[in-house]
Amino acid sequence: MAAYKDEKRGTWYVSFHYYDWTGKNCRKVKRGFKTKREAIEWEHHFRMKEASDLDMTFGEFVEAYTRDMKPKLKHNTWLTKEHILRTKLLPYFKDKKMRDIRATDIIQWQNEQISYRDAKGKPYAPTYLKTLQSELSALFNHAVRFYELKSNPVVKAGPLGKGKAEEMLFWTKEEYLKFIEAVKDKPYSYHAFQILYWCGLRVGELLALTPQDIDFDNKVIRITKSYQRLEGKDVITDPKTPKSKRNISMPDFLCDELKDYISRLYGLLPTDRIFHLTKSFLHHEMTRGAEKAGVKRIRIHDLRHSHASLLVEMGFTPLAIADRLGHEKIETTLNTYSHLYPNKQGELADRLEIENNREDEE
Repeated sequence: MAAYKDEKRGTWYVSFHYYDWTGKNCRKVKRGFKTKREAIEWEHHFRMKEASDLDMTFGEFVEAYTRDMKPKLKHNTWLTKEHILRTKLLPYFKDKKMRDIRATDIIQWQNEQISYRDAKGKPYAPTYLKTLQSELSALFNHAVRFYELKSNPVVKAGPLGKGKAEEMLFWTKEEYLKFIEAVKDKPYSYHAFQILYWCGLRVGELLALTPQDIDFDNKVIRITKSYQRLEGKDVITDPKTPKSKRNISMPDFLCDELKDYISRLYGLLPTDRIFHLTKSFLHHEMTRGAEKAGVKRIRIHDLRHSHASLLVEMGFTPLAIADRLGHEKIETTLNTYSHLYPNKQGELADRLEIENNREDEE
């Protein structure tokens, strides 16, 4: 490797040939370096990346990974991934060479995450640990697939965390009715929670709703988008999955309530968002209502679980529930709510017993 002095500008530059990943012979020129050493180091790093040389450090590989993956992902998806890379992975692995990272290094990192405690002494949730490990494994899988790394050390290190929370919280209908009565003094809270409980929407789907999304004649809410607050800005995105775009039928009482509520929102245009609420506000209202009603505190997303629980209790099939919730696969519904079905299996057996006895009598 060599660097050359640009006499006119008083800076250094590199000019060299290299073979890209397709085998094509290419020429690269890069100018503007203050020193010869900076120019040579830049060429060295460039050649490592283009030649897929896993002698590069983890930090350097993250740059390549970012270049490869960021354009392919939704903005909010990348922000989540980038946050984990920046705060949970780079601080530990940044200066280690990719080819030298072993399963033992991964195990030490896992133990560090397991032993973490926040200011209140709480550890990371098992599901969050699972997410951290998944992001680290995805990065090494990318190195194996496209950069000729021999194997993924995360796989050898073994699992971290759990894919599902230990316990799913939800309200029975009786608990929800106590809660909703307690927040009736604030119409915006009341109507938001009514939609979440009786229709099973995700919070982002609720906050993206506009008057034109609600068909009062056919009593249907059309889910076509989702709302997020990203980097201090309001962002409207596509729903979580293609199946999340769906029509949700409303019960008559909810249709009447929403029609009356929207009619009283002065100056609301068909394309304006109905609920200008923050998740923080909804969390506060959940706490206020639960304490006032004397019911256990659940998360906002647990209202969606409460809706699913109600549907199971009413006898709806997993397929019908999956369609209403916008699950991409029925397996998601079965895996998430299978624990709610044991009683239904008992009822099924009892009915078969009754049917058998009826035939004996005949």
